[in-house]
Amino acid sequence: MTPGVRPLIAGNWKMHGTLREAAALAEGVRAGAAGLAADLLVCPPFVHVQVVAAAMLGQGVAVGAQDCHPAPKGAHTGDVSAPMLRDLGATHVILGHSERRADHAEADATVRAKAAAAAAAGLVPVVCVGETEAQRLAGEAEAVVTAQLAGSLPDGFAGIVAYEPVWAIGTGRTPTEADIAQIHATIRGVLAARFGAAGQAMRVLYGGSMKPGNAAAILALPNVDGGLVGGASLVAADFLAIARAVPAA
Repeated sequence: MTPGVRPLIAGNWKMHGTLREAAALAEGVRAGAAGLAADLLVCPPFVHVQVVAAAMLGQGVAVGAQDCHPAPKGAHTGDVSAPMLRDLGATHVILGHSERRADHAEADATVRAKAAAAAAAGLVPVVCVGETEAQRLAGEAEAVVTAQLAGSLPDGFAGIVAYEPVWAIGTGRTPTEADIAQIHATIRGVLAARFGAAGQAMRVLYGGSMKPGNAAAILALPNVDGGLVGGASLVAADFLAIARAVPAA
């Protein structure tokens, strides 16, 4: 962890849950949110943001979305803008997740434009970076992540970075602790070089099959300031167990 930086445990609910299920999950998280050594963020599907945000109001749990369009409004059928998300009660938005990069062919420049749009609307962008298994095996992990940071973060970026090795997402596999520490150190170096003191204090989350059984070890690593949790965030008890694995300051 980074000294002086309060950790964040973020849950990416992805495309899961009916309205009733989302409300129940929100209630489960809310019920256990007090007294933690970390901040909490949950990111439901677009259609549930308003309901979940209302449930979390005043409970110390932030609510975010999973994507936004670069434009504040316009003829973009099926898309949702950052101001719309803010109006629903969101405070954060995940951008550049590997599933968006792969499934929707999102390039770094697109992620960069979305991050700028999110900030302009008053949202905190959570920008994801990470290498594929082929890139890691080729020894290119650090170069890939460094290039993604350069291309995906706009000037003046004041958000959150999440490192998610693509090959570990939803697979149950995780990099070694040494590998995680190395990439997070690289990310910290890039952020500090570009953004100065702000980059030194910027939250860098780890994502990729984080679960209660491995959370404590990962969260104890240098420059790991929390987690972006996928599957385990869909069970309130598991999500809260990860948050409780954050050591007290």
